[in-house]
Amino acid sequence: MTTAPIRAPWARRPPAAVGEALAWCAALSYPVALYFAVVAEPELTGLRLLPLVACAALPVALVWRRPLPALVLVLTASFLATTTAASRAAVTTPWAWAPAPVWQLGYLQALVADLVVAWIVATRPGVLRMLLTAGPTFAAQAVGASHYRSGSDAYVSTLAFLALALTVACTVGHLVHERRRHAESDRSRTAELAVSAERLRIARELHDMVAHSIGAIAIQAGVGRRVIDSRPTDARDALTAIESTSRETLAGLRHMLGALRQADPEGPPLAPAPTLADLDRLVAHAQDAGVRVDVVHSGEQRPLSADVELAAFRIVQEALTNVIRHAAVSECRVSVDYGDRALTVTVTDDGRGTAEEPGRGYGLTGMRERATLLRGRCTAGPRPGGGFRVTAWLPVPVGVR
Repeated sequence: MTTAPIRAPWARRPPAAVGEALAWCAALSYPVALYFAVVAEPELTGLRLLPLVACAALPVALVWRRPLPALVLVLTASFLATTTAASRAAVTTPWAWAPAPVWQLGYLQALVADLVVAWIVATRPGVLRMLLTAGPTFAAQAVGASHYRSGSDAYVSTLAFLALALTVACTVGHLVHERRRHAESDRSRTAELAVSAERLRIARELHDMVAHSIGAIAIQAGVGRRVIDSRPTDARDALTAIESTSRETLAGLRHMLGALRQADPEGPPLAPAPTLADLDRLVAHAQDAGVRVDVVHSGEQRPLSADVELAAFRIVQEALTNVIRHAAVSECRVSVDYGDRALTVTVTDDGRGTAEEPGRGYGLTGMRERATLLRGRCTAGPRPGGGFRVTAWLPVPVGVR
């Protein structure tokens, strides 16, 4: 039988609590350390100020965790240090007011307090909080300055300097906060745009895939229903085409869902994206739906970038879907022109001249979006002599020839 070792209560505390306890201990020792540093050093000049600067590092951890209590401790320590130094100097040389350069200590402590105020303003936004922080700070600094500055002119100039320094600290803290806020807003806006772009991309892919396949299936189902009694062989062919088309569509949907579920969005896709080399598949689907497609290539055929190939394939797919569903024709033409600077894809038919029912389709919009994303353009509309034409001009990246 084994038993777990008994741990001390303090050892079972979470690290955050231990860290905060240490921060409070260091900060509470700051006034004591500063007081003894002032008492031990009669001349507060030059390098003799280094111990005082080192003492200022004690409340840093508490400033990070609890800035407001840390500011109270800093102001308390500053007031005690300056009044003690001024009192010692007045006792040693009673004929002068603070003959030792106590003002150096006062300005040093004012700088420490201003840094804490700047941190509070940068991390704890709000005008009321800033006023409630800066007001008591300036009051404490003003009272402390009265112990090492004699004469109205010297005291007024010291107050002006302290007010200016505190204003600069508040301004810097506010600017830091605003910059962080704008940076977070930009990151959030960028993330929202990325999500929106990805949603549009997925919507286009789903529309192009499903609309084309469902259109072909609907045509084949209609043919099979009409000829099932008189021509069983044709009905069987229609059912075969429906089966193959539905299987391909289901495989494409599974591929897309699998890609969406990948842990690494930058990882390789589960299957290669379609290209212009796959146009024969679209031609076969259209032929199964009763539309013959003539494909004409011009220019030097060559592999293009994946984005251009995918956009061109999807535009042809959507255009053929519109021909099958709306044109009421038995044939159409697809022209692919490999230019030096752009790829031009044109789909024409001699049908009724309509592509989609107004207000109900997203195919033409999706084609234009695909072309626009590649800095190209896509036009679609009735032909002057009858029929419908879709033309997409897609720039070829420099160096792809």
